[in-house]
Amino acid sequence: MATLYQLHSPMDTLRRNTNEMARTWRAGDSIILLGTTVAFIDWFNAYINETDIEGIAGIYALATDVAELGVKTSAQLKLEGKLSALLTDSDWVKLTQDTQFDKVVTIAL
Repeated sequence: MATLYQLHSPMDTLRRNTNEMARTWRAGDSIILLGTTVAFIDWFNAYINETDIEGIAGIYALATDVAELGVKTSAQLKLEGKLSALLTDSDWVKLTQDTQFDKVVTIAL
């Protein structure tokens, strides 16, 4: 079984939150970047590379959160190549209830 990490982090705590997530990480776990956290995806990936996090099954974001960034910012971030999928609210609920995950952990500091 795997864990779905829901990460909601401002830039100033992103490294600490990524390190916190790494403490319990197992290959096959997934991540959903909530709120403005998706705007920091390049920093997030850099922090991932500094940890022992390996074997990420998927990195997701909510479509509404990406829409809040605006078309220009989303295009500059090239999110389509960095995310496994954009989720609607109902997709998010289905994902958290999916039997592939034995737990859902929210990190929001």
